[in-house]
Amino acid sequence: MIAIIKREIASFFSSPVGYLVIGVFLLVNGLFLWVFDGPFNILYAGFADLASLFQLSPWILVFLIPAVSMRSFSEEKRSGTLELLLTKPISTSGLVLAKYLGIILLLLISLLPTFLYLLSLESLKIDTDLLDYGSIFGSYLGLFFLMAAFASIGVLASSLTSNQIVAFLFGVIGCFGGYFGIQGLAESIGSGAGLLNDLGMQWRYEDLGRGVIDLKHLLYFLAFILLFLTATEMALVRGRKQIQPKRFIRPAGLFVALVAVSFILPSKRFDLTADKRYSLNEATVKLLEKAEAPVNVTVFLEGEFPSEFRKLQAETKQLLQGFKSVNRRVTFEFVNVLEDEENPEQVQQQLANMGILPARATVRQGGQTNQVLVYPWALANYQDKTVAVPLLKNQLGTAMEERVLNSIQNLEYAFADGFSKVIEPKKRKVAVLKGNGQLDDAYIADFFRSLRDYYFIAEFTLDSVATNPSGTLSKLNEFDLLVSAKPTQRFNTAEKYILDQYQMQGGKSLWLVDAITMETDSLQLTGEYLATPKDLNLTDFFFKYGVRINPNVVQDVYSAPLVLATGDGQESQYERYPWFYTPLTASGREHPITTNIEAVKFQYASGIDTLDNGIDKTILLSSSPLSALRGVPNLIRLEEIEGFLKTVGEGPDPARYNAGEVPMAVLLEGEFSSVFKNRQKPYSYSGHKDEGVASKMVVVSDGDLIKNELQGNRPLELGYDRLTGNFYGNKEFLLNTVNYLLDDSGLINIRSKEIALAFLDQQKITRDATQWQALNILLPLTLLGLIGFGYRWSRRRKYAR
Repeated sequence: MIAIIKREIASFFSSPVGYLVIGVFLLVNGLFLWVFDGPFNILYAGFADLASLFQLSPWILVFLIPAVSMRSFSEEKRSGTLELLLTKPISTSGLVLAKYLGIILLLLISLLPTFLYLLSLESLKIDTDLLDYGSIFGSYLGLFFLMAAFASIGVLASSLTSNQIVAFLFGVIGCFGGYFGIQGLAESIGSGAGLLNDLGMQWRYEDLGRGVIDLKHLLYFLAFILLFLTATEMALVRGRKQIQPKRFIRPAGLFVALVAVSFILPSKRFDLTADKRYSLNEATVKLLEKAEAPVNVTVFLEGEFPSEFRKLQAETKQLLQGFKSVNRRVTFEFVNVLEDEENPEQVQQQLANMGILPARATVRQGGQTNQVLVYPWALANYQDKTVAVPLLKNQLGTAMEERVLNSIQNLEYAFADGFSKVIEPKKRKVAVLKGNGQLDDAYIADFFRSLRDYYFIAEFTLDSVATNPSGTLSKLNEFDLLVSAKPTQRFNTAEKYILDQYQMQGGKSLWLVDAITMETDSLQLTGEYLATPKDLNLTDFFFKYGVRINPNVVQDVYSAPLVLATGDGQESQYERYPWFYTPLTASGREHPITTNIEAVKFQYASGIDTLDNGIDKTILLSSSPLSALRGVPNLIRLEEIEGFLKTVGEGPDPARYNAGEVPMAVLLEGEFSSVFKNRQKPYSYSGHKDEGVASKMVVVSDGDLIKNELQGNRPLELGYDRLTGNFYGNKEFLLNTVNYLLDDSGLINIRSKEIALAFLDQQKITRDATQWQALNILLPLTLLGLIGFGYRWSRRRKYAR
């Protein structure tokens, strides 16, 4: 067998055709990956990986492998040497295997020069980033199995004819049909083609090609190779003598066993990526297992768009495939929502009515750049319920590559969150506290409308405390969470006692509280406003639990602008000015609530002190290091804009902005002690607890953080600033907060998942693009030449003796 393998390699390299075939393979790869402006160009991808190589390779291998394998048996038949080979002391199956292994070795030799691309990526990536060699290894492993499967097709094609050209055409047709044809047929059939799609190799290769090794995929490829090698043996035997069925019972049985195992056994996946980005969270797995009906996902990421969105598309497809491996009821398709539409404006309006808005992206075509609309959204349908899943995070001041990275990091949570809305019935209850001057319904409408997708929402007042305190507490205990949005009226002792005992009995609460009285509308009307302390009679309440909201106001150099009108009448214009009283903050702390969220906008927030009392405290949001604190009473004037402009232009004075990171939102977790422990109670309650059970509370020092703007009488989306057009992260922060306080499934913890992608250094590419293009085309060809020269030299030296 070894002699035949050596003979196969020698036959290939002794002819210029062999070098030509491999040279064309390397040249085409180099041109498409490094030179041609298109979807496979690595330099324009922005990410330092070889995903483009593994996406392009199947197209090239469909032609390369038949070209390499077409000689294996067809040439033997044409020259009459096949009969001579069959008289050798080797079985027909051994002959087939030897020819096959010879082709595999030739293909590995042709693949060897592509490792030079890794050296280019190491040089072109940002210095602090690391290449994901685990993913790359998995991708090369997937490419090897694809090449092995194509080689088995090529060997069979060569055994069917004595004409090399016919063998090449048969091989191309077989490889193309096996890889693209089956999945294409399944997609054309649509629903009901799940089994047909599973028989195809394309999705399995794509799975392996991203560094996810699934034993089912390996068994599938082994079964595929065994089938075609057995068919090759049958084709050779048929030409010489009558086929004996017994000879093929064992390989046929092995083939059936491998196929059965690959379909029946549960998926066993090994995620080789460095950040384990394709390993599903246990909470996601449990959620998917609850789906007892089909979960149909339609993703709008299809069509021509920039490389960043292709990356998002690929990661989304891989994630959905992971979902499908957990529950076969998950199906998905990618569509171009605007393709073949006679009235795209109408479609865009319909999507906008569903809250699905496009993103603008820049596409390079023929050296020109064009703006296109991309809909990075998905629709998930389960039974009679449908939910929109946003795939792209909206983040201010970040490049598209970074937005896509953050979006990929958030993908699993985005889908799991969407699935939970349609798969799991609502069971938790949220009380919206009223009666103490909290915000009117119109100003909290958007947040609670969104929250209604997860929980039951109802208003709750403490009006009956005076007449029926025990009954009031009993009704409040029916709720799992209490939300108090910007109270403006004092809480009396009886009301505080109800709230305290609710917390002691395991109730969760979210407090958005102003420690000062300050209104922007009044400031803009008069040009000044006297900020004064606001006494809600809650100081001892929060102090006992471990926090104190100070009567001051935070100034932060990193802040949202204040928009003011200048000019009169029709000539008036809106101008943005720095306004340090509206801090923007996105915590760098790794917590499920704040990980990967957009900057949250505060207005006239106060600093929060944390006290040591045994309760676990997590500062969720704080100001930037360039902050200052102003006590109240204090007259705040619009004239301060002049000083803020100077600070922005000349840089902040460290002596003035020296308060550091001031906490403005704090999470408290643990077993709280009652505010009324060792104190006189306002009324007798038989169920009183001095020490509470485990509970949670979040305190935010800005009541307006939950407040949405109005356009006429219509509430706008929370976090949207209609004067600047910016979207802030207030809504996401509050939704994450409520989900964290109430989540017992662990879904919110998915947000802590971190994904690290290596980026290309665009400065290096701009400066040295031509150099790297030349190197990645010429060096692989040079290496091929050296391999050929070394082979010929060794043979010449061997036979010269």
